[in-house]
Amino acid sequence: MQAITVRDRAAGSAGLSLTDIPYPHAAENDVIVRVHAAGFTPGELDWPATWSDRAGRDRTPSVPGHELSGVVVELGYGTTGLTVGQRVFGLCDWARDGSLAEYVAVEARNLAPLPADVDHTAAAALAISGLTAWQGLFDHGRLMTGQTVLIHGATGGVGSIAVQLAREAGARVIGSGRAASREAALGLGVDEFLDLQSDAVEDVGEVDLVLDVLGGEILDRSTALVRAGGTLVTIAEPPRVQPEKGQALFFVVEPVRVRLADLAQRLRERRLKPIVGDVRPLCEAPAAFAPGRRNPGKTIIRVTEG
Repeated sequence: MQAITVRDRAAGSAGLSLTDIPYPHAAENDVIVRVHAAGFTPGELDWPATWSDRAGRDRTPSVPGHELSGVVVELGYGTTGLTVGQRVFGLCDWARDGSLAEYVAVEARNLAPLPADVDHTAAAALAISGLTAWQGLFDHGRLMTGQTVLIHGATGGVGSIAVQLAREAGARVIGSGRAASREAALGLGVDEFLDLQSDAVEDVGEVDLVLDVLGGEILDRSTALVRAGGTLVTIAEPPRVQPEKGQALFFVVEPVRVRLADLAQRLRERRLKPIVGDVRPLCEAPAAFAPGRRNPGKTIIRVTEG
């Protein structure tokens, strides 16, 4: 089968190539999925798990990409809850070959059934972004009706979902981004837009929750905005500064089947819409990883046509 693989860590995105690799093996509690659409995180090539397994052994050539939507074609021993021919979407394990391939082995518990009327492209764009937004806002951030949340990167893959979920929960939403993202953020329903190129982060005032996807200086300066009892949640890097009277925490998204199913239902009911940016064939995935790309929304790789 064909897949995007990477062998040379020093080469970065230039080391990605379309190659032929063996068909995957379904271990116990796995399923094999024929991938229709896949997503990736641009920073994956810097993750230790891209290069070594859980025991620290080199696992190159490795296949990146950890979001997928497709159809189950094989069940591993002991697998329950899914059937051959079923449409599914979800996440691949961080330390195993990923979704930028025609077929992938995935733990069944990392996947949820995908309704027949939900497009594979939208589902792939929703998997990690939707789970990350939900867990950041509600599981870790404990966002409640009437509170104020600042969402950095409001028109990105995670941020755009977070804005919609926070609005539905009855929160006041401040979204940040570059000036070019203002209209898109307002279209998503933010109550206020923070232009990170010209506005001072501190001008926002106190908020109950900050959801950060950017890290760096923006993360450091945002801690001062957290009011007493509030929280800053980031997926970018462990926070270096703690709020005076609140808390700041870093988390990595976890696959939760029931939450994936809930997100898919919201998609069906048009209560949630992921912003899909570029849609490229598998052979163009290496170019999609190129640093410096700032296209709005989530880039999706179309692996199987039709």
